[in-house]
Amino acid sequence: MAIQLRKMTFVHALSFENIRFALNSIKVQKLRSFLTLLGIVVGVATVIMMVSLVAGFNGAITSLYESYGISNVEIRQFDPRHGMNNSAIPPEQLRRPALLLEDVDMLKRSLTLAKAISPERHLWGNVSIKNSKGNEANYPALSGVTPEYATVNNVEVEDGRFFVSTDIYHATRTCVVGADVVKALYPTNDPLGREIYFDGVPLRIIGITKKKGSFMGQSLDNYAYLPISTFDEMYPQVKNRRYNPLWISLTPRSAGQVTNLIDEVTTAMRARRGLKPGEPNNFAVITSESELESVRSMTNKIAAVMILIASIALIVGGVGVMNIMLVSVTERTREIGVRKALGATRKDIAAQFLVEAITLTGAGGTLGIIFGVGVGFIVKLITGFPVAAPIWSVIVGFCVSTGTGLVAGLWPAVKAARQDPIEALRYE
Repeated sequence: MAIQLRKMTFVHALSFENIRFALNSIKVQKLRSFLTLLGIVVGVATVIMMVSLVAGFNGAITSLYESYGISNVEIRQFDPRHGMNNSAIPPEQLRRPALLLEDVDMLKRSLTLAKAISPERHLWGNVSIKNSKGNEANYPALSGVTPEYATVNNVEVEDGRFFVSTDIYHATRTCVVGADVVKALYPTNDPLGREIYFDGVPLRIIGITKKKGSFMGQSLDNYAYLPISTFDEMYPQVKNRRYNPLWISLTPRSAGQVTNLIDEVTTAMRARRGLKPGEPNNFAVITSESELESVRSMTNKIAAVMILIASIALIVGGVGVMNIMLVSVTERTREIGVRKALGATRKDIAAQFLVEAITLTGAGGTLGIIFGVGVGFIVKLITGFPVAAPIWSVIVGFCVSTGTGLVAGLWPAVKAARQDPIEALRYE
């Protein structure tokens, strides 16, 4: 037991001694060490930065979708991957019939799993909203909605009220606005009951929604809602254009019923449109969760490409470490001979150079982690871009850097261990 204890103490002392030697080597050869470790630092820092940006973005967009309803189902005329650009929509989809408010009435009669069904029309950035003094809002997004919109999209009214069925039936000249519109038009006065002008048409403010904040520097409170019937009267060019922008959003009675609700919606819409078995759907049914997964997939692919590029820097850094360790073995040939003459075994010599290589790359990995986290923090501070460095990424970054040192230092360590002590002592 005493012999084993002495051996363990010797090994531990040897390891700490090797670490001290490695740190002294870095200190003495500062420029050479820095240039050797530059690839390791750049590679680890890039990995940390990319993981931080992607993790922060995914977390922020997940929160955004959750704020609107992660289990929502939407019916659209076209597949959303084509965006709002009609020129990008395939010809077969352009021939699809538009969604109608009558479709909403049918779904309300047919569906059993939907908690609420919300028809929506949207108009982005093209609406002038002013108060009686001529102060103008910053081109908010405008939506024509029904009372169900608040339920489906988790809209909370902080002051006043949301629309009721009477507003839709009579197409009342009313609106519900976000915090940015209030700030632009009535920063000091109570806006409830006051009239604001939508492209010159007066509408009375009946509600102000609860503030949602911003996402990647873009405000989530710069919008205004009208009763959908009022919207259709005021903006017939939107309602009647060839490619109808009506969306139908639904929320299930429980989150576990999303798949069944999709099946129910698909069956009802196919029956209404007279589609035969085997014919493809001439409408799109999507979920918020599927859109979220698409965004995550895209960001993860971008991150994978960047990490692949970073791995090249790590390989270059590993080659540099191997080169410097081979030089170190040559420079310290006589030292190796002395150690062997004093009783050091091949394992001791190999361990010495392996520990030095791992220490070198571990130091580079630590610098890379500090640099990567620091740059991410600066990006967040300057741009407001969501950044989050998961603890696992820091651990992986350090393990990868030390693993690179282990691989890069293996051949130099073996070469040092194989030195003949007599020949090494003769080396000048």
